[in-house]
Amino acid sequence: MTLSRLSLALADGLFALPEGGRIAVYRPRADTDLSALPAERIEAVQGFRPDHDALVRAGYRTVTEASGEYALAVVVLPRSKAEAHGLIARAMQVTRGGPVVVDGQKTDGVDSILKDCRKHGATVGAVLAKAHGKIFVATGGDFSDWHAGRNETVLPDGFVTVPGIFSADGVDRGSAILAGALPRDLSGRVADLGAGWGYLARHVLSSPKVTECHLIEAEHAALDCARRNVTDPRARFHWADATKFEPESPFDVVIMNPPFHSARAADPALGRAFIQAAARMIRPSGTVWLVANRHLPYEAALRDAFHEVTEAAGDASFKVYRLSKPNRKPARPGAN
Repeated sequence: MTLSRLSLALADGLFALPEGGRIAVYRPRADTDLSALPAERIEAVQGFRPDHDALVRAGYRTVTEASGEYALAVVVLPRSKAEAHGLIARAMQVTRGGPVVVDGQKTDGVDSILKDCRKHGATVGAVLAKAHGKIFVATGGDFSDWHAGRNETVLPDGFVTVPGIFSADGVDRGSAILAGALPRDLSGRVADLGAGWGYLARHVLSSPKVTECHLIEAEHAALDCARRNVTDPRARFHWADATKFEPESPFDVVIMNPPFHSARAADPALGRAFIQAAARMIRPSGTVWLVANRHLPYEAALRDAFHEVTEAAGDASFKVYRLSKPNRKPARPGAN
């Protein structure tokens, strides 16, 4: 069995486990190897619902925010550098200055993070390099300028975002194209799959004929932003994996700008799972509106799930589909 960087770091004496106290592990993924740590002391801090649920099934206590004091913290670096800064700052805070173990791939910017920790006055011991990544332990330093609250972004029209969520720096172009293509007289119960921080949902709720708009979003931090950005009483918020969400009753309209990456790799299967989920959620007379990059091979999945598929709008990079007449028995998530 190949040992993870965390297991090797502990075995090589890079750090020692405290005799007691909780261990906060920030942003572990479903496949993160935590076997080197005592499971009963781990508190996994993970707001992405699929990973959160997988960690719970694995037997770990899992929360969306750390609270109280911890004897040790581990930060599994995310892709966003700004989010990584915020996580390290919070880890330093809850451990009262460390120790904080930072583990990440080179593609996640671990070399840059290591330099940044030293620039902030942290004491960094030995660094273990393995499997195209590094792990190190930091103590002390002043990370007050890295706290997430300082990194909030307020976009035009008052939208609030935070580091690490999709399109945190501005409105996604695909979402803007979809918003422009939607009918102005949308009505009934609407679902926004992968709602993010609420841009499309606020647009949907500009129609007085909409009775409810359900924002279904897997990233807890994004949904928190959506609650601030969409204050219309017709909004309903669901922290859930959109590909597995089961509504109490079918929707009249489903809109979506589905993600098409899993980690750093393009994963069209994720978009196909959104399409299949929409086909399950929509009423027979309902309509689905989808925006997608032109290069993504969705046509077969669309025609498997819906009898009527129309390209309604788009540009050189994106296409907007209007989908209707869902098949009676669409494929379940994961089917190709």
